[in-house]
Amino acid sequence: MKRSWILALAGLGLASPRALAGPPGEVTAVSVLPGPGRAHVIIDVRGSVSVQDFTLDNPARLVIDVLGATLNVPHERYDGSNRGGILDIRYSQFRPDVVRIVLELESLKDYQVEYADDAIRVTIGADRSFSAWSSTAPSSYAAPEPAPPARSTSLPQQQSQQARVTASYDSAAIRDVMASFAEISGRTVLLGKDVDGYVTAEVKNQPWDVAFRAILESQGLSAVEDDGIISVDSREVLAARDSLEPLRTKIIPVNYQNAGALAKSLEFVVSSRGRVAADTSTNSLIITDVQSRLVSDSLFVAQLDVPTPQVSIQARLILVDRTDVEELGVRYDLGNPNQFFNQLVQRPDPASAEPVDTDGDGVPDAFAPTEFFDPSTNVIDLGGNALSAIANADAQIVSPALQLIYSTAIGNFNLTTFVEALQRVELADMQAEPLITTADNTRAFILDGERTPIRVIDVSSPQAGGQNVPRATTQIVPTGIRLEVTPHVTNNRQVLLKLRAENSSIQAAPADLGFTFQTQEAENQVLVDDGETAVIGGLTVTSITVAKTGIPFLVDLPVVGGLFGFSTRREERRDLLILVTPHIIDNPAASGLGR
Repeated sequence: MKRSWILALAGLGLASPRALAGPPGEVTAVSVLPGPGRAHVIIDVRGSVSVQDFTLDNPARLVIDVLGATLNVPHERYDGSNRGGILDIRYSQFRPDVVRIVLELESLKDYQVEYADDAIRVTIGADRSFSAWSSTAPSSYAAPEPAPPARSTSLPQQQSQQARVTASYDSAAIRDVMASFAEISGRTVLLGKDVDGYVTAEVKNQPWDVAFRAILESQGLSAVEDDGIISVDSREVLAARDSLEPLRTKIIPVNYQNAGALAKSLEFVVSSRGRVAADTSTNSLIITDVQSRLVSDSLFVAQLDVPTPQVSIQARLILVDRTDVEELGVRYDLGNPNQFFNQLVQRPDPASAEPVDTDGDGVPDAFAPTEFFDPSTNVIDLGGNALSAIANADAQIVSPALQLIYSTAIGNFNLTTFVEALQRVELADMQAEPLITTADNTRAFILDGERTPIRVIDVSSPQAGGQNVPRATTQIVPTGIRLEVTPHVTNNRQVLLKLRAENSSIQAAPADLGFTFQTQEAENQVLVDDGETAVIGGLTVTSITVAKTGIPFLVDLPVVGGLFGFSTRREERRDLLILVTPHIIDNPAASGLGR
């Protein structure tokens, strides 16, 4: 088990793409191992197999099919822990000659599949540390203990540019193998007195330093390089050598991060004798450690001291108010100059009649009223309640759009009909587009509005002498367009937004209640792509009010009921829509935000 995953990590003995050579194969184990910034899924195989991989959405899954293999893995279920974004692992005999391994993920990420003689390695980016897991011993399995960083070495961990080598070792003595690497590298290789053993490995077109390190790992050995001399020994021996090495102090300026925060992370990297302190005035790290560890300490700081990505968030709050009003009514006025009910038609007062000259001869020959009745006076003498009931109530339409008047004579009485109608549509469309830019994982806040002082009366406040005298305090209440957001840029360049958007206004409350606050707000957490617009909130409120005013019973009659009253229909509709669009800014200076 141990040798297989070490060779896979080293990339030794790579076969042709998508195929492994050898006898008919089987899958013997599945493991998850942590790595720097990534998770490794190791599938141990034996024999000749080929591999296919593909992804699925909803939910996010990575499927690995091992072709030409049978399943020989203990039926141990995955423990359900989140290991670098891997939520679950399932494996089964999909077909008689196909073993399927399904990795259920938090989200689809870039991945890499590599093939070795006895293992398949799937590498997935991870943004958190985790413990290892294996189908062979899930409760107690742990990743192999890494060798402690020793003297400054020129053996890079990834993407080595050293000369490549192809070689085959079959039970070769470790000393002979090290001698061949000394000749290839042009360096001096010194072996510890207890270093012994035999190596069986096949190296195919690999950088010599990668192959060298992998072979040492397979033998439980480690190496340090100092001035072109590579010392090979067990990890324990090399660690003991560190304890005898003198301490050195180095000051590392920090450019982008907070030195105090980096100091806490660096404490887990320095040797047991090392110390780390942060100088806040210059934002620098003061590292005291053995000389051979200072270079690796500096590289660790350089990996963390990188520019923090910035995110520009544009939100749109769209508020639409629509009001529809429909009013229709019929009013009547029945009467003669002496007898009438309503005040719709102005009527003369006979008591104010005076003689007038109608034919122009200078002699009065008729009487005409000179005054009108007081509008507040109702003269009701129309032949009883049955006749007077034809008059309508006093309801009327304010500023009607349509007014029709019809008059007819009934005996000595005039019947005047007033038809009034109104239809009104009010539409208010308000859009607010707050824009804010902030650093990754940093809360940002923007407010466009006003802060209103509100007086609060506390009648139970105790005062001197034991008497409760009301005491007034003032509170400041902000209203307007408000946006609070905390973004996080994921490894696959998506943006996780935790935000709160609000639109509020203040209005005077009836009576002595003070003020009321009308508020529309949304608060949630959403994951969106760079430049993608997401709807984070939507609300529609509809209010319909119908009122009728008229003669009882008659106003409710079908069809003709509208002739005996007024009807009003009022519909209010309010729509609220909140949109958000994030943009990742990799270079603030180039975008103009850095100036």
